[in-house]
Amino acid sequence: MKFLDEAKIYLRSGDGGNGAVAFRREKFLEFGGPDGGDGGRGGDIVFEAVANLNTLIDFRYTQHFRAAKGGNGAGANRTGANAPPLIIRVPVGTQIYDADRVTLLADLTEVGQRVVLLRGGDGGFGNAHYKSSTNRAPRRADRGWPGEERWVWLRLKLIADVGLIGLPNAGKSTLLAAASAARPKIADYPFTTLVPQLGMVRLSDGAEFVLADIPGLIKGAHAGAGLGDRFLGHVERCAVLVHLIDGAAGDVVQAWRTIREEISCYGAGLAEKPEIIVLNKADALSPRAVAARRGALARASGQRVFVISAVSGAGVPELLQAIAQSLTARREAVAA
Repeated sequence: MKFLDEAKIYLRSGDGGNGAVAFRREKFLEFGGPDGGDGGRGGDIVFEAVANLNTLIDFRYTQHFRAAKGGNGAGANRTGANAPPLIIRVPVGTQIYDADRVTLLADLTEVGQRVVLLRGGDGGFGNAHYKSSTNRAPRRADRGWPGEERWVWLRLKLIADVGLIGLPNAGKSTLLAAASAARPKIADYPFTTLVPQLGMVRLSDGAEFVLADIPGLIKGAHAGAGLGDRFLGHVERCAVLVHLIDGAAGDVVQAWRTIREEISCYGAGLAEKPEIIVLNKADALSPRAVAARRGALARASGQRVFVISAVSGAGVPELLQAIAQSLTARREAVAA
């Protein structure tokens, strides 16, 4: 299944049904009077977050959604049927924006969450509604109110606890495969990961969290270089960021600063999130080189630097335990 995290669609709720003009005509009933019923209500446009979807690809092929019109009123005071709502199912984590792509209309973050985005039009009154002591035979009936319509943008932001960030070929996909049952594409060329990947990490002490791997960033990604920085939206909801740095790629401090600059340019609070710095590919370095590069990173960032080899698994269990502890601390701080 192809991954799509953004789509533009057209929505229109149902028009209300028309009221009816009718009079009661029965044998032996000389003055029957008006009995035209009201129209039914048009269908609403409802969005629902479901658990079995993880892409917006369906909206590439179906882009127009129209709810049904309410039923018309009829004689004998029969009210038209209300139209059923049109339920549009989207993945958990979907945000709905107005056509300006700035105004947030809804944010669906939980399974089963529903939001009525457009209300159906009310049904028109039949002539029975206008009967009075001075107007015994009204011939007025109203048309149903029109439904609402608008273009909206759907934007999917994956629900994950931890986000992996770094330059291309830093080993993010390899770490995801080592820590979870996910099987992302792994190769020795840049931009192997083209779409976000999720994996569930389960530790021996029962702790578990969702790890998200996104395409690598390069210098100038905020200006469109490489694959751009749009995929950073998928780690906006993460509580902790894991910054993976290729220890065998040269200047590790410059690599760290490049990613920090890109997430600062992106904004959305990413630069303020807790960051765990990881020096990867230790198996390709001598112990002296590992110590030197680890020390340089620690001095530049002022933080503890973890050293791992995602290929051999060295240092990975300690890193996962540190991530779990950071998650717990973050959640406690938010709850307080």
